[in-house]
Amino acid sequence: MSLAIEVHALTKAYRTYKKEPGFLGAVRGLYNRQYVETLAANAVSFSVEEGKLVGFLGPNGAGKTTVLKMLSGLLYPTSGQARVLGYVPWERKNAFRRQFSIVLGQKNQLWWDLPASESLELNRVIYGLEKTAAQKVIDELTALLDVRDKLHIMVRELSLGERMKMELIAALLHEPKVLFLDEPTIGLDVVSQKKVREFLKHYTTERKITTLLTSHYMQDIEELCERVIIIDHGKLFFDGPLQQILDRFATHKIVTITRRQGLPTGHSYAGWGDVLDLNAEQVRLRVPRDQVVAACRELLGTLQADDINIEEVPIEDVIREVFLKQQATESASAPMPA
Repeated sequence: MSLAIEVHALTKAYRTYKKEPGFLGAVRGLYNRQYVETLAANAVSFSVEEGKLVGFLGPNGAGKTTVLKMLSGLLYPTSGQARVLGYVPWERKNAFRRQFSIVLGQKNQLWWDLPASESLELNRVIYGLEKTAAQKVIDELTALLDVRDKLHIMVRELSLGERMKMELIAALLHEPKVLFLDEPTIGLDVVSQKKVREFLKHYTTERKITTLLTSHYMQDIEELCERVIIIDHGKLFFDGPLQQILDRFATHKIVTITRRQGLPTGHSYAGWGDVLDLNAEQVRLRVPRDQVVAACRELLGTLQADDINIEEVPIEDVIREVFLKQQATESASAPMPA
């Protein structure tokens, strides 16, 4: 299978002026300025095969959006190379721009004071699409996203979920081969998130659209992506199957014990794991994975429980642990101040 996205040592550095405090500092800055260089992306390298949907994860400020903007040609890199569908993105060739799309969850591309249908018509003209073909795409997407009756309503009068669905329709109108999604479900309610996820899974798989997805909602990643790329402080430190992250860092499971006639009072559960929640009838414990069987056997026998439930640690907690371990490693390896 051929590669749709190829990135090699992609770097983006920002040079910012560091002002000294006070009036004297401002005066000194007129003659002797000090600058600080920040690496938003630091020698990032990866590749994505055609038709794959890959999660692009990292904490706020990790450099995810910067990388997506460079891959879409919105930013020039400081150094490094990248090719999307065989094109250098920042050359912004028309043939390339007709084959990709980017959706920024916190940026609007639709005109706020116009119905979505008019913004879609503008996009149709910009991309030079035949009217009948474009209408066929709009009919299909509005049906899949259940917003056909919202096309002629002012965008500012739509709910957040409805606006995001219209943004997706605008991004997919010209049937791109590559799609960059930056927080597409941010701020949406649970029902809207689920609808958008189901749509993306169905549509990108059916059309074999190569997709890079960033999201802070781990359910998006868990349901849509088999592979994840994790970036932090501009540097890539994991690229592989999501399951591998779980195998490496999901070292515990959540065990919930229920006893309807009430748990024994004054009982200590710390010997079996970390107590996450405790009430009159139920206790939730975070138990090391290799001790789950023994803990469950002992808990059932000791407490004479009515029910027991074993579940994986939520993936967002696993990813958070990945970042914490990475930060701890960096702190430990940092040189001590003189």
